[in-house]
Amino acid sequence: MAHTDRTTTRRVLHREVAGTIGLLTDEYDFRAMRRYRSFIFDDHETYLRQVEALLKTRAAQGSHTTVALFDPQEYADFCEGRGLDPDLPSSRARFTAELAATGPTVPYEGQQLADLLPALVDEAVRQATWEYASTLLARVGACATCGEDIGGTAFDRASKLLVRILDTAPPGDRHLVCSVSGTPETLVAALHADRAADGTSRLDEAEALEFTTVLALGIATRSPGGLVMRTTAPATTDRVYGWRLRGGGLEPLTAGEVFDAYCTDVESGDLISPESGVDYGVPPDLGEEGEGGQGPEPEHRH
Repeated sequence: MAHTDRTTTRRVLHREVAGTIGLLTDEYDFRAMRRYRSFIFDDHETYLRQVEALLKTRAAQGSHTTVALFDPQEYADFCEGRGLDPDLPSSRARFTAELAATGPTVPYEGQQLADLLPALVDEAVRQATWEYASTLLARVGACATCGEDIGGTAFDRASKLLVRILDTAPPGDRHLVCSVSGTPETLVAALHADRAADGTSRLDEAEALEFTTVLALGIATRSPGGLVMRTTAPATTDRVYGWRLRGGGLEPLTAGEVFDAYCTDVESGDLISPESGVDYGVPPDLGEEGEGGQGPEPEHRH
């Protein structure tokens, strides 16, 4: 009887232990791992099927699993920095455990692997964008006139602008996109939010942090950029409006400018047919928080 109780207890504990699987999302990364003899898979499709089967088995057993993006180059650097043999399963396990704490991850909730893969890649892009924007923001330095930390001030301002934008938006689901032009490439951040019954906005904290950081970078560096809001609610026409980054603040776009932006392919510059049932309009007044065309001038510009 005691043995049965111990077995049952271990099974319960097993279900309560969270696990992480490091996933090679594309063929290129998969081929890079095949140089290790202890990596036994021969083709990427078989590998993905095995991973999906493992995820389903763990879910059926009541175990929670997080899927992390496994990068072979980061893994090689990890092993070199810690004096580990990269051709050992235990080394891959240690690296995966660290990914669970620091890397891009997505929880497995029974979804198809075909749906999980792009979500994991999107999460990796989001985290990389935030890290890169944060690094650039930290490098801006202090204001030569007042000594104030320009990056920190810009982040505070971006946070207030985001709150004001959400507060003035119509009810419903909101989709915000912020783009900031720079070198070597344009940074883009997206944010989804909806309004709860009590009037507060519900949003993902990680998305909000990335979005605010990218917006702050545009404000701090006075880079060309813009912000577009799309709101969706039942039984109403979708509304689209936006602003351009100018003078350390936001300047409203006209309805025509928003229409042109939405109906132009970003990469090719070709025209795109406008969506039906969409109202392209001007944004609400942000008041003093808007500055840059919607408020008074500050005493000096950073």
